[in-house]
Amino acid sequence: MKAVVYGRSSHTAPRSAIRRLEIAGIEASQTSSSRPDPRDADIVVALGGDRGVRSYFHKVPDSETPVLGIGEAESGGMLANIDLKELDSYADRIAERRYTVDPMPRIGVRIDGREAYPVLNDIAVFASRSAMLMEHELRIDGDEVWHDNGDGVIVSTPTGSSAYSMSAGGPVIFPGTSAFCVISVNSLDVTRRPVIVPNTSAIEIDGISSKARCVAVLDGVDRLAVRRAVSCTRTEHAANIVRMEPHVPAISALARKVVLAGDLLKMSPSAKLILKTLEYGTSPMTQREIAARTLLPPRTVRFSLKYLLENGYVKRRVSSRDARQAIYEIARLA
Repeated sequence: MKAVVYGRSSHTAPRSAIRRLEIAGIEASQTSSSRPDPRDADIVVALGGDRGVRSYFHKVPDSETPVLGIGEAESGGMLANIDLKELDSYADRIAERRYTVDPMPRIGVRIDGREAYPVLNDIAVFASRSAMLMEHELRIDGDEVWHDNGDGVIVSTPTGSSAYSMSAGGPVIFPGTSAFCVISVNSLDVTRRPVIVPNTSAIEIDGISSKARCVAVLDGVDRLAVRRAVSCTRTEHAANIVRMEPHVPAISALARKVVLAGDLLKMSPSAKLILKTLEYGTSPMTQREIAARTLLPPRTVRFSLKYLLENGYVKRRVSSRDARQAIYEIARLA
């Protein structure tokens, strides 16, 4: 059994994971975080929770090697299966291949005819400036479904249905459902509803226009300029996610997301924005970094973080880079 560990080399976690795997007789090594190479590996161990798993698949879009997501400091979720501290108890099972592999569909994206990397959660198309309307047409398999004006549009996988899509009023799609969802965000047409389509459909968002330039946001990470059109189709290669305990982690995470959806209604807009910024961020952030990313005043960030901490939505720990700094990350509840 050969394993490669994907994670930032500045952290001690990759070395810790390699040591724990080797004790179980697994030949383990670390792959580059900038250019991961899973060749000859039987399994990829991706550190950093859901964010780490998404990051790996963004950089290796055609990978079919099973990926085990490992949460650090309990930062797991829908994609990450276990925490780093639990790896010792699972290492023997990994060596014996006593796990299941869940093939999760991804959305292949083309922007103005140019291919982008596939997404695991969602692609969102918006005007680059807030409070600006965006006009677009939605076509499914060549047939026009709507001509819309609103804040934007989201195309989501079942995995992403409990993330940004749910916050925008979309339905939660149970894991394993062969469907994608299209959500119009704050449409001027009050009768507009989300559309669930087979994941074999060709989804086209065309005639995109706004007074501001428009952008496509891939998995909440990269923003790519859009002039006119975005097309979405299921990719040939699924994201093969290792499940040590079949179905249970995904269902539990989904149940927490449903509870969170009700809680979001009670939150202030600034608390919601900070929560989503931390959820989609690539690493924990300081208060200053949160303020810079969200453009919220420092005082608002402090009050919102206090609320989120007291209610268990985020957690605070000391930065490994600077012991004088506190950093914040999403808690398992969210």
